[in-house]
Amino acid sequence: MTTSTRGAKVPAVLVLEDGRIFRGRAYGAVGETFGEAVFSTGMTGYQETLTDPSYCRQVVVMTAPHVGNTGVNDEDPESSRIWVSGYVVRDPARIPSNWRARRSLDEELRSQGVVGISGVDTRALTRHLRERGAMRVGIFSGNALPDEGTMLAEVRQAPEMKGANLSEQVATQEPYVVPAIGEKKFTVAAIDLGIKGMTPHRMAERGIEVHVLPATATPEDVYAVNPDGVFFSNGPGDPATADGPVALMKAVLERRTPLFGICFGNQILGRALGFGTYKLKYGHRGINQPVQDRTTGKVEVTAHNHGFAVDAPLDKISDTPYGRAEVSHVCLNDNVVEGLQLLDQPAFSVQYHPEAAAGPHDAAYLFDRFTSLMSTALMEAERA
Repeated sequence: MTTSTRGAKVPAVLVLEDGRIFRGRAYGAVGETFGEAVFSTGMTGYQETLTDPSYCRQVVVMTAPHVGNTGVNDEDPESSRIWVSGYVVRDPARIPSNWRARRSLDEELRSQGVVGISGVDTRALTRHLRERGAMRVGIFSGNALPDEGTMLAEVRQAPEMKGANLSEQVATQEPYVVPAIGEKKFTVAAIDLGIKGMTPHRMAERGIEVHVLPATATPEDVYAVNPDGVFFSNGPGDPATADGPVALMKAVLERRTPLFGICFGNQILGRALGFGTYKLKYGHRGINQPVQDRTTGKVEVTAHNHGFAVDAPLDKISDTPYGRAEVSHVCLNDNVVEGLQLLDQPAFSVQYHPEAAAGPHDAAYLFDRFTSLMSTALMEAERA
């Protein structure tokens, strides 16, 4: 339940499930909301973060102190709506300043009913989450708030992210096509597990006609579009619940179709290959995470949003039902697996977001790597 707060200084309280409380002012809509408290380290790109479906059921704490400076425009959203459950900022911009801005961030949050809180010591909150880990949280705002015990009890009754099956909630319900820009070179079936709008656009720029399919797509649905490659997108929730996408990926691997997965798609590939997944203490979120491509030795600054990771051995080649596999990318902060690749067929994945919305651009080559796999597969099919 939310109400409008334009111009009002309405009190707000943030309550973590371990009992830590932060007080501030309402930002966006007034009401109450619950989710998993996570922090994002990006200094820019808040509009893309808010509209990224993989942030579903998360309350995002912005570590940058000033948020909303550039307002909100109509060009940068990554989907049709804001997906975060709540928003936490320290110092919201009083007046947005950007030539593309159409309205303030506060106005956008209110119009979409997103409950937020401002005036919070986000540095202290971030340090707390780093030490204690991501956890359930509630934001309560209004002039007549419940007592602290009642608020804490409500937070502890909220669902946890572990065990959450969310991809079908955020994915498209009907297939749609993003046409190739210029000459069409390839056809790709993209499984929408929470896809960002820029991802099929990046493929379209490379001459790919992208058929975006629901998270519940079957092998018959995929191969009905006669794809040259199959893509598995980013998305929210616990990969341990994604049995349907895992079964679909196994079917694709059995047919040896060129395959590329990102974020949630990386975790799905890990499960399809027989690896486990696990929940990170506080995850990786933001547009400044250092990752090494172990196939080239290059270090890239990358955009992330993941609270789960693949449990695969870093320094050995593993035998899987689909041939040999290895860890291709690793996070230089904590050695978390950031990419996988098969050595005996054209399939690979990364844990981060190479579409560069809102940046950085270091990982754009991964789309070129995907097109190279499809080109090679087509040439081999013609020779055969």
